[in-house]
Amino acid sequence: MKSIYLTGFMGAGKTTIGQALATNLSLDVVDTDTLIEQNMKLQIKDIFEQYGESFFRELETKTLQELPVNDTLVTTGGGIVTTQNNIDWMKENGCMIFLYADPEVIWERLENDATRPLIKQKKKEEIIELFDTRLPLYKQAHITVDTTGLDLESAAEAVHNAIKIWSNRQH
Repeated sequence: MKSIYLTGFMGAGKTTIGQALATNLSLDVVDTDTLIEQNMKLQIKDIFEQYGESFFRELETKTLQELPVNDTLVTTGGGIVTTQNNIDWMKENGCMIFLYADPEVIWERLENDATRPLIKQKKKEEIIELFDTRLPLYKQAHITVDTTGLDLESAAEAVHNAIKIWSNRQH
């Protein structure tokens, strides 16, 4: 099976749903942000502070393209789609899935999360504006799954069903 790439805005549930899904599908799961943190021996927020966002985005692209393109579930950082090359690469090398969640729900999840560099010192309106800016990029995915209001099990099941449909179309 080609690799599965979960994309979506921060707080959409990519990592949590990805872990549940990988268990269901018996796939290895790799989180691009975690891999970058391990390789750099720094947290994402520290990479942003010390090196800047463009440096981080270059690391993100390099990390993505070094991952296996078969039998792996990849959970990505929310901004991976800001580089069109990443979108094209994920679509060419696997199934790109956009996990949509309502921006109001995302704000509730992120409001007090100090680990996210693009959230710190931002107002709700700014976060929703960033979401709206990225939305057309996320929508380039093969599949969109709306996770708003779904619990973890239901969201993982919805994504699993979408993958089955996509996989059947590939044969």
